[in-house]
Amino acid sequence: MQDTAKLGCLPTFDDMHNLCAVYVDMGTTNTRVWLAHGDHILARSNQAIGIRDAARGERGKLRAALRDLIAGVQDQTPASCSAAYVAAAGMITSALGLIELPHIQSPAGLPELAVAASWHHFSDISDLPVLLVPGLRSGAADPTLDSIHEADVMRGEETLCAGLVALRLVLPPAVVINLGSHWKAVQIGQNGKIESSITTVSGELIHTAQQHTILASSVSSGQPGDLTMDWIDAGMREQRRSGLARALFCVRLLHLANEGTANDRFAFLVGAFIASDLDAFVSRSVLKAGRPAVLVGNPAVVQAWKGALSQAGIAATVITPTQVESALLKALQHILLAAVPKLQSVSHKVVSE
Repeated sequence: MQDTAKLGCLPTFDDMHNLCAVYVDMGTTNTRVWLAHGDHILARSNQAIGIRDAARGERGKLRAALRDLIAGVQDQTPASCSAAYVAAAGMITSALGLIELPHIQSPAGLPELAVAASWHHFSDISDLPVLLVPGLRSGAADPTLDSIHEADVMRGEETLCAGLVALRLVLPPAVVINLGSHWKAVQIGQNGKIESSITTVSGELIHTAQQHTILASSVSSGQPGDLTMDWIDAGMREQRRSGLARALFCVRLLHLANEGTANDRFAFLVGAFIASDLDAFVSRSVLKAGRPAVLVGNPAVVQAWKGALSQAGIAATVITPTQVESALLKALQHILLAAVPKLQSVSHKVVSE
């Protein structure tokens, strides 16, 4: 059910140090929630649920999980810090999220994201007003078969990258390579704004090959803490020699030949995907010597990518999970501060199941 309503007068604050709010990052497979007072995180929680669950027809489960996560961090904090707002980014603004917001066009940074962010209220999830940050589009809004290679979209990475620039963890111009469910190379211009991106589904394909193909019995079922570089290199060589599909079947052949451990063969598999994406990024001049790369994501995969980039003559810096958290929250705080004045006078949608 949808209708419109207006919020009454809300508390004001002098600056970010007095801001008490809940922050949400919803991805494909995971949702993270924090409650922070200024820069101090008072509570955090996460659950292995995301847009993939909504795609399977479990939207009610997704909304219930988000409600519980928000209530959970509120219950963990003292009454002296009562959150006044929720600010959220990521796949939460997709068609399978709470409400779909159109992508804004690149180039964009924190100011553009703040202008485009909009207030909503979801009575089945929280009594607090919710600020949703839209995603970012690069290339043509309506790409054709001839121009589809120039088009790309993101939801969540734009907020993270804006925060990395704000905290000077990324010094433009640079390329941020985010290695999650999707692998994404984000180009940041000299002025610190996101100019474009290229996305692949390599993260999801690795998971699928690992769990739902004949290769499941040949590789480890989880994510190893580290990946042997020799096996990464072997997977990269085979992909370049035979193509990605054949390189993946070689994982099965290695198992039949009793070559390596399950973790070794998983490293071979990951190496094949790294070579496929790395070569594509280089061929399009997204990655090149002299242009720094910044790596974000699963530590083992990040280290594998760092080794591969080093071999290609490309210097790479690793952003730690703690730094990722800080950057995402910093960006959401800046966007929220800029958007609070709009809340006093705008109408917004009340959405409930």
